[in-house]
Amino acid sequence: MTLDRRGFLAACSQAGIASALLPGVLYTLAAQAQETKMPSEPFHVTEEMLDHAAALAGVPLSADQKKMMLGALESQRESYDEIRKLKMPNSVAPAFVFDPLPPGAKLDTTKAEPRWSAAPTVTVGANPEEIAFLSVREQAELLRTQKITALALTQMYLARLKRYDPKLRFNVTLTEDRAIAQAKAADAEIAAGKYRGPLHGIPWGAKDLLAVKGYPTTWGAGGFEKQMIDEDATVVQRLDAAGAILVAKLTLGALAMGDHWYGGQTRNPWNPHQGSSGSSAGPASAVAAGCVAFAIGSETLGSISSPSTRCGDTGLRPTFGFVPRTGAMALSWTMDKLGPICRVVEDCAIVLNSIYGPDGQDLSVREAAFNWNADLDWKALRIGYFKSEFDPIPALKLPDPKPNETAEQKKHREERNVARTAAYARRVYDQHYDLAAIDKLKALGVNLIPVELPKLPYGAMTPLLTAEAAAAFDDLTMTGRDKLLTMQGEGDWPNDFRVSRFYPAVEYIQANRARTLAIRELSKVFEQVDVVVTPTNGDQLVATNLTGHPALILPNGLRGADAPQPPKVDDGDNDDIGGPGTPVSLTFLAGHYQDAKLCAFARAYQEATGFHKLHPKLD
Repeated sequence: MTLDRRGFLAACSQAGIASALLPGVLYTLAAQAQETKMPSEPFHVTEEMLDHAAALAGVPLSADQKKMMLGALESQRESYDEIRKLKMPNSVAPAFVFDPLPPGAKLDTTKAEPRWSAAPTVTVGANPEEIAFLSVREQAELLRTQKITALALTQMYLARLKRYDPKLRFNVTLTEDRAIAQAKAADAEIAAGKYRGPLHGIPWGAKDLLAVKGYPTTWGAGGFEKQMIDEDATVVQRLDAAGAILVAKLTLGALAMGDHWYGGQTRNPWNPHQGSSGSSAGPASAVAAGCVAFAIGSETLGSISSPSTRCGDTGLRPTFGFVPRTGAMALSWTMDKLGPICRVVEDCAIVLNSIYGPDGQDLSVREAAFNWNADLDWKALRIGYFKSEFDPIPALKLPDPKPNETAEQKKHREERNVARTAAYARRVYDQHYDLAAIDKLKALGVNLIPVELPKLPYGAMTPLLTAEAAAAFDDLTMTGRDKLLTMQGEGDWPNDFRVSRFYPAVEYIQANRARTLAIRELSKVFEQVDVVVTPTNGDQLVATNLTGHPALILPNGLRGADAPQPPKVDDGDNDDIGGPGTPVSLTFLAGHYQDAKLCAFARAYQEATGFHKLHPKLD
């Protein structure tokens, strides 16, 4: 028996059901029940299963309603099997496209030639590694004037990748043969006067969720170590066309979570006892360590922001829909973004200029312009700040002992209080850097306009991310291959995927409707100001990933010797645990597709502070 959508909805309507149950609830319960049966035994959805599913979905059902639903639900369950038989790869997107623009928004589609900063004066000594920490703009000038060769630069970075990987664990695959061939071709073209632009001859690293022909694309995950995808991601193709040289595929936490991958944990160059955060773990670590000139990372919910903060990089998370994701692993089709991790802001602009724009494949990408102008009068921009985020941090209140508390409960409470007290001390310490940034901006003549992040339940919208991720990796859950993933804790993907099967489809839609409200309300803020200054962590990180607004994360100094000591165990949940001598960051936000203005203002702050010139001591 089959039942079409209309028939199923009619059955639910007849039963008086106003909210559909998540199909995965019954499917999972059914699969568990099937395990206890012989393969030849018929299977049926039972009222007991429906009771459990209804309780999880929060839908009260009467006995008559349950009886009326059973036949339709059993047929509906059978339809899931038919869909799964299609064996859809990760690259197949749903038949809908997320658009972050609010009603009435207008895009600037008129493209102009980029206006880079004046050519820098750079000298090179006898040691070629002196240029390892130069910006892309500086290296480009050395290459253009043939003071160095692309081959020498590439060989230097390959050597550093090999030298520091044992300490930092950021390499998945070196693309050495490809890189050497590209470097020789770049030198020949430059010598012949065929200079392609500021990325010509510049070595870079790719987060290993970008497909590259002839090399594994492992997604950092156990079970995918030998996965070969016979295509180059659009971003890889565009960087090839710009003359950039891919030297390595760099680590990411398994399936884009954290910094733990199947080869270990990627480390923070400023404190190798800690992870580099994630999931763009390898790109952030390698850039900070001077092992690539720049890297491409991705962000769904903090995966450029977090490692850029931990490793002291400059990371740009572009507007959703600016950079095509074709050839990149899909985690959440409505939230994934690709962007550059660099040493300075203008490098981010240089890279974005080469990778943005429609490719005819990723339908979320809009025909919007990125018109970089290094000479933009940033003083004419309206600069806001989330005022309440810079207010004094309220005093810490610890829970009192409960009546009749057992010895075990007391021990657990005291341990949590110690951790909370330490986290509070770190938060209070780090706020000094945020406040210093406000003072510096005022000293630069910036008239800061107080604004606030709209009050909405952003965290309650994030289950839509894991629901999409569970669909993207449905096969892992249903076949048990999720056991191959490195991390198997409560907050890791295998458990998240299983939990997401119990997320009602109606609630997924409702979360996206709430997201529409968030887009409209936050977009109103950018009618008042052009750029917003904010601490990197907090609700804005979740909000702006949901709404698709761009963010630029800058290093904002190093913690002093008086900084609170880091915890003994890095659980990967927070970026503020670095301890003495580790970086802090600041974030700048802007309206949709206003990435050029965002970069222009952030560059002015960066050059006024100079924190990007600080580098970790690796030896």
